[in-house]
Amino acid sequence: MTKILIVTDAWEPQVNGVVTTLLTVIKHLQEKGHSVEVISPDMFTTVPLPVYPEIKLAVFPKRKMARLIDAFAPEKIHIATEGPLGWAARAICLKKGWRFSTSYHTKFPEFANETARIPLRLGYFVVKHFHRKSSAMMVATKSLDDDLRERGFTNTVTWTRGVDTELFNCQSKPALKLEKPVMVYVGRVSVEKNIEGFLNLDLPGSKLVVGGGPQLKKLQRNYPNVTFTGPKFGEELAAHYRSGDIFVFPSQTDTFGLVMLEAMACGLPVAAYPVTGPLDVLAECTAGKMDWDLAKAVKQALKADQKAARDHALKFSWSSCSDTFLSNLTPL
Repeated sequence: MTKILIVTDAWEPQVNGVVTTLLTVIKHLQEKGHSVEVISPDMFTTVPLPVYPEIKLAVFPKRKMARLIDAFAPEKIHIATEGPLGWAARAICLKKGWRFSTSYHTKFPEFANETARIPLRLGYFVVKHFHRKSSAMMVATKSLDDDLRERGFTNTVTWTRGVDTELFNCQSKPALKLEKPVMVYVGRVSVEKNIEGFLNLDLPGSKLVVGGGPQLKKLQRNYPNVTFTGPKFGEELAAHYRSGDIFVFPSQTDTFGLVMLEAMACGLPVAAYPVTGPLDVLAECTAGKMDWDLAKAVKQALKADQKAARDHALKFSWSSCSDTFLSNLTPL
């Protein structure tokens, strides 16, 4: 048994790929006999992130962080995010001379550049500074690994994702009946997801958006013909995937895109841009269509084979994902 500490600024009740991945990996690690402790924002005084109030940021967490780490006495430490908790844990590890691993979930330099005009060079300087002391910087795909190495990162290792193919299946009864073809988006409703790139497409049929976030009310006002359901979970989420004919993934800043696997497990072909995430998740999948013209990718996906989508999703295992995560950890 190994005592593993995971420090993360992204945690419940947030609903995103980072939280889903961590929760599932922790469950698998515990089933294999490992002791896992999580240090998360709910343990601290927090303030809401101004542009995304659903995200809570810990305030001056270092002193309490040190006490929590000492109380658990971990053998391995993984820092999952680059937020206040991540920086505090990193500082403590460096002070004590401990080795630690990190993970890189979102292309923050591109996001910061698009939303706040922060130069890419500065964004990557900050990201590199955060991760460069890590013994293993875990990234979700080979293309992201290659991109980061070209930018001078030297400690990257791959850590792919998994999907629950029993929960997400082709037998679930659709939750909604909409005019066909139905194009579905599932995920955070926020600016970095480029949802308007999907909603602005001039296509026949219906558009369905499942999820919550800071852009939800604005998009509901601006796109009255689109069906917005808010967040859905478990079997209800699977039923909403099954309400669609294809899945549309308009993001250009995600490093993986777990929702694409969930959609394909439900038999939905996927339309996306040819960027990091889709390039890896949809590689060698005839039901995954990518094009810089997203409308063209959607039209191709509508002709794709649903069985091929399901078969592709079956290649991704959470057990394998958990084993890879464990192998990437390093003793203090």
